[in-house]
Amino acid sequence: MTDDPFVAHRSLLFTVSYELLGSAADAEDVVQETWLRWAALGARARVEVRDPRAYLVRIVTRQALNRLRTLSRRREEYVGEWLPEPLLTSPDVAEDVELAESVSFAMLTVLETLGPVERAVFVLREVFETPYDEIAATVGRSPATVRQIAHRAREHVAARRPRVRVSRAEQETVVARFLAAVRGGDLRGLLEVLAPDVVVVSDGGGVVAAARRPIGGAHRVAALLGGLATLAGDFAVRPVWLNGGPAARFDVGGVLDTVAALVIEDGRVTRVYAVRNPQKLARLGEEASLSRA
Repeated sequence: MTDDPFVAHRSLLFTVSYELLGSAADAEDVVQETWLRWAALGARARVEVRDPRAYLVRIVTRQALNRLRTLSRRREEYVGEWLPEPLLTSPDVAEDVELAESVSFAMLTVLETLGPVERAVFVLREVFETPYDEIAATVGRSPATVRQIAHRAREHVAARRPRVRVSRAEQETVVARFLAAVRGGDLRGLLEVLAPDVVVVSDGGGVVAAARRPIGGAHRVAALLGGLATLAGDFAVRPVWLNGGPAARFDVGGVLDTVAALVIEDGRVTRVYAVRNPQKLARLGEEASLSRA
């Protein structure tokens, strides 16, 4: 245990920042900036902070908002579809339904459709149950205005968010069938495990090959996935857990090539979020190297 509030709340600060930015690398930078501001207060001033948790969340949110405004402009020029940087999690995270849903690919892509302040208000209120007056102090708006923003954001997200409740056992069964079909180039097996209206969203960032628009329909998606083993050569795929949900990791020549988060409903895969942008895979590649070492 530690008496330092920053250390005690570091995990929370990272999660807040990640949900606002959709990037683990940027979230780490923001948490570091928050630490520098906290440390700059001095020991005596830190002791006098009445609510260190609220104070730190306020700092990290403001820093994330500043960065989010810059990132929003960059994403307007992003090549192809934008997906969040994948975050390696354990299956246990999925047991915390609210946390797993809040960091899921499906949710983070919905949050991308909100403006920076709307996103901050939604995350702080709906995910972390922050009081309206604290949110108001953080985003520089009145509590009444924050309530209105929260209401609009809640309706916006509710109309777009997936409402999938699938047991871990069912997820693992579907993932096993999906991976077996991909490994064997089994088109029939893929058609059985893919929903008729399945959609694949790919993010290559203009750095590597990736579809610039979503690909829909079981037959099109099965044809795409069924040819991977033949096209990739030294190809391996295995299950992982990303952002609180089931996913697949694709390695080519022993090197991480793609990760695909899977949305499962009624025993079939309904959506695939495939991240190929090497910049977004860098952390996962490093973690894999450390685990092998």
